[in-house]
Amino acid sequence: DPSLSSSTQNSVVPELPGFYYDSEKNRYFRLLPGHNNHNPLTKDSIQHKAMECKRLRLLEEEQKQKPKTTRAGLNSSVLLQKRQLGLLSSTSYCRLVHELKVNCMQRRKIEIHSPDSSVAGTNNFKIIVADVACERIFTVNDVEHGGCKYGIINLSGLGKESLTVEMYDNLYFTNRKVNSVCWASLTHPDSHVKLCLMGIAETPGCASLLPASLFSSTNPGDRPGMLCSFKISTAWSCAWCLNPQADNCFSTGLTRRVLVTNVVTGHRQTFGTSSDVLAQQFATQTPVLYNGCRSGEIFSIDVRQRSRKGQSWKATRLFHSSAVTSIHLMEAEHYLMAADMAGKIKLWDLRTTKCVKQYKGHHNEYAILPLHVNEEEGLLTAVGQDCYTRIWSLQDTHLLRTIPSPHPSSKDAIPSVVFSSRLGGSRGVPGLLMAVKQDLYHFSYN
Repeated sequence: DPSLSSSTQNSVVPELPGFYYDSEKNRYFRLLPGHNNHNPLTKDSIQHKAMECKRLRLLEEEQKQKPKTTRAGLNSSVLLQKRQLGLLSSTSYCRLVHELKVNCMQRRKIEIHSPDSSVAGTNNFKIIVADVACERIFTVNDVEHGGCKYGIINLSGLGKESLTVEMYDNLYFTNRKVNSVCWASLTHPDSHVKLCLMGIAETPGCASLLPASLFSSTNPGDRPGMLCSFKISTAWSCAWCLNPQADNCFSTGLTRRVLVTNVVTGHRQTFGTSSDVLAQQFATQTPVLYNGCRSGEIFSIDVRQRSRKGQSWKATRLFHSSAVTSIHLMEAEHYLMAADMAGKIKLWDLRTTKCVKQYKGHHNEYAILPLHVNEEEGLLTAVGQDCYTRIWSLQDTHLLRTIPSPHPSSKDAIPSVVFSSRLGGSRGVPGLLMAVKQDLYHFSYN
């Protein structure tokens, strides 16, 4: 197993099935199957120990010096020289400058201020999602006694000197699990937040649309109530439509069906699917919805069609060999990026329905993990189930940086990230935001 300690591979000690060779003690130990608390030598514990050693080593290296670039001979003076000699186009130059910046990002902890100081930083972050302008992030936190709490963090305080942000969160929590979140533009850009809550026991699941103003500190007396809430069965994913031909519509990906709902009229369209829909995104140029399924299929629906019997409404169809966990439509809408539960990340050409690029190194086996694409900067970011944040070059699929988590890896400590060259709005600070456990970090990018 490649994740076991390298010392076993380097030495000439033969492998014995059911035994583990400890190079320090120079002897074999019997391995017991499964999670046996009394015998620390299970395969899982050995792998975990090896992973933790690797993480600590990487963290130490990052603190000692600036991480080196992964491309030989790439530094700022060489780049500038090549640009002045006309050897690099302006687009290539900008792309390589972004690569250099990614490799030099250094971690700093952010102070979270909350109107109710007793709750700041007591719950684990589960999801953070930035609005389009990157001025605010919507946060979902797991609460200790079950359920979730949510709020909005305003990033405008991310100044050059101090790293502090304001969090307005303490009024709203639910005893249910939040499965997915997206920003919605109903009255103005990113005016609302769309939440899908999982049903528990007698309580059914629901999709709620909340005004973002619920989470602001101004005039707490006149906050609008919840805008609308629809009872639904388990929703795995959701998306908001920005195309005027499907105005005020959102979709939810359910178990074996897709629901498209008009918030204002309440009108619903149902499309039956053969599998659970785990990822969704609307195109903006047309009222077309892309869906990624547990079966590995990705298909599009033109929502102007009436719901038909059968599945003749499926337009584009692509196939992964494993459950699709995230999809991202590129700006020109000719390409679609998709990630799956086998850790594969593929770029698909929607015109030829062929995979044109693959990004290697992502790690996933069962989690629904998002992709973050920044086309302007030419970067792709994804956090793996192994808790490492990886950044690739969109252009040539080169893995630029692997960032270890500041916390030991575990199922409930998978970081959630946001990357932008303008965090906090147009005059904000560029970089990567990472939420893990109860902490928020900023990786400065300048």
